[in-house]
Amino acid sequence: LSPGAKMGCFTFIKVMMILFNLAIFLSGGTLLGVGIWVKVDGESFLNIFGALSSSVLQVVNVSYLLIVIGSILLVIGFLGCYGAQKESKCLLMMFFSVVLIIFIAEVAAAVVALVYTGLAETLLTGLVTPLLKEKYGVDKSFTHIWNVTMTEVHCCGLNNYTDFNDSYWYETYSSYPRQCCNMLEPCNSTLAAQSHVQGCFKQILEEIRTNAGVAGGVAAGIGALEIAAMAVSMYLYCRLDEK
Repeated sequence: LSPGAKMGCFTFIKVMMILFNLAIFLSGGTLLGVGIWVKVDGESFLNIFGALSSSVLQVVNVSYLLIVIGSILLVIGFLGCYGAQKESKCLLMMFFSVVLIIFIAEVAAAVVALVYTGLAETLLTGLVTPLLKEKYGVDKSFTHIWNVTMTEVHCCGLNNYTDFNDSYWYETYSSYPRQCCNMLEPCNSTLAAQSHVQGCFKQILEEIRTNAGVAGGVAAGIGALEIAAMAVSMYLYCRLDEK
């Protein structure tokens, strides 16, 4: 290619890099704002999005997750956009490094999720079950979110109804939540055992497996975008040496 063609190609890729990362930056800001909203007023968020949000609200802490993801996207978007606009090798290398670390972490998380599902369930049980025992029936927002989750997903607790043993709710009402007994009341241990209502973790896991093709396609698309972003940042980085 002639010097002019090379410069035109460089300029085009630089502009695309700026626009792409500007979109990432704005998306990050949006997610960060939503995360803060969920943290401050999670009940109204649930009322607006309903079942769409209830299926995952208690497997992960959505507010913190959105805040973390939004912050990461803000950093990535800023590094990529400003680095390309200013033609800064330092910022472009930082952008490449951050995206590479995220890509490696995503691959590692996917492998762990596929191979160590039981370990993930054990870890979640250790984190979520104590919260259920302490906060269900005490914290209004927490209780409401769990009630909607269990009703919409047709599940009970994280693992099953035994998650509520020795809980504030059981000690106060001598009963399990009615979702543990297919909405029948009073929900005692005998009826809960006969109802065979699965825990929310198992139900959500089934949903993920049912939609594994879609989830895999989305993950592959994100991975491809990350690889493309790293390739473009390296191209700009190397071309700056020639300018």
